[in-house]
Amino acid sequence: MEIRTITGSIIYDSETAKNVKELIEESLKSGANLRGADLRCADLSGAHLRGADLSDAYLRGADLRGADISGAYLRCANLRGANLRGADLSEADLRGADLKSADLKSANLKSADLSGAHLGGADLCSANLRGAYLRFANLRGADLGVAILIDANLRSADIKSADLRGADLRGADLSGAYLSGADLSDANLRGAENIPYIPIACPTDGEFTAWKKVGECLIRLMIPADAKRISATTNKCRCDKALVLSITNIEETKSFSEVFNNKYAATTYKVGEMVYPDSFNDNRWEECSHGIHFFINKQDAINY
Repeated sequence: MEIRTITGSIIYDSETAKNVKELIEESLKSGANLRGADLRCADLSGAHLRGADLSDAYLRGADLRGADISGAYLRCANLRGANLRGADLSEADLRGADLKSADLKSANLKSADLSGAHLGGADLCSANLRGAYLRFANLRGADLGVAILIDANLRSADIKSADLRGADLRGADLSGAYLSGADLSDANLRGAENIPYIPIACPTDGEFTAWKKVGECLIRLMIPADAKRISATTNKCRCDKALVLSITNIEETKSFSEVFNNKYAATTYKVGEMVYPDSFNDNRWEECSHGIHFFINKQDAINY
């Protein structure tokens, strides 16, 4: 199988992908660079690529599990769908890199530069992103559950619908970040800077009607003027008490006098009576927490 070196970059066909690791490591020792290299689907698990120049490299679908890529140059590299689980990418230059749907679970990205990188749908669960630079990064739908984002720069990052449950965001800069639909339940935002203003999804004053689905029943609620009410980054809200106005089937063709909900704390909803949760958590970012959950829009409740 022919393997050629052109201006220091290794070019090979897919049949050699699983045997290229040793060749790459030897080439790096001799001072070669891998800029623009076509390494799609290559087996580079555990490879030593510390400080390597992989700018513009094509690493789509490559296996880089546990690889040492710390301090490497991966600017504008294509790593879409690559397996980087447990890889060391600390202080790596990943500006503009395509990491869409990449597996970065438990990866070390401490102080990495990911500004403008595409991380949509990427698995960053438990990843270390302490001090990482993520300005203008696309993190839509990414899994950042229990990720370490202490002192990370997330200015103007797109974090729409990302899973940030349990993430550590202490001291992170969220100025201009787009957080719509992001799940920040149990996230630590202590000391986080410039958290964008996100209005709650229900009226802040006065009484109003709302909707809730329990099983196959649709409940119409009246939220009293003195009820505490809150929401996080989605349309789902919570309150500390509500009056049950009506209970019907989803089609609203049958009526019921009461319905029992045991999904969380056991609660009975009875028409004409006030209903109270076991407790109320006033931390708005913990969306799925204690309180009576409801939606302002009936269809949102039905769809939930």
